[in-house]
Amino acid sequence: MKSRYTYVWEYEVIPGAEPEFLTHYAPGGTWARLFQRSPGYLSTELYRDRRQAHRFVTVDHWLTEAAFREFRGRFATEFDALDHACARLTRKEALLGELAAVPEPSANAYDAGLEAP
Repeated sequence: MKSRYTYVWEYEVIPGAEPEFLTHYAPGGTWARLFQRSPGYLSTELYRDRRQAHRFVTVDHWLTEAAFREFRGRFATEFDALDHACARLTRKEALLGELAAVPEPSANAYDAGLEAP
């Protein structure tokens, strides 16, 4: 079975642009509504740094990487237009990673004498 696909982005939002940034990047925002057009989209989470008020992190979850890639191909025009429109809200954005969940170690690993993480 293929694992869920998750990617994480970091943003430094321009002071004063936070309200508009939230309308686009929050779980019910413009990006999530675009993603919802794909049956492979699962959810979006948005986090704000407690120490750096202008730093945000988004976490987007998809059924598979293939589902995300299919979405990107099918909705490339809409994605690029929204990305271009939102670029003025941030000083910096960076992909922090494309992630896959790590499964629980099996009981057999412990029985075989392997150390637990």
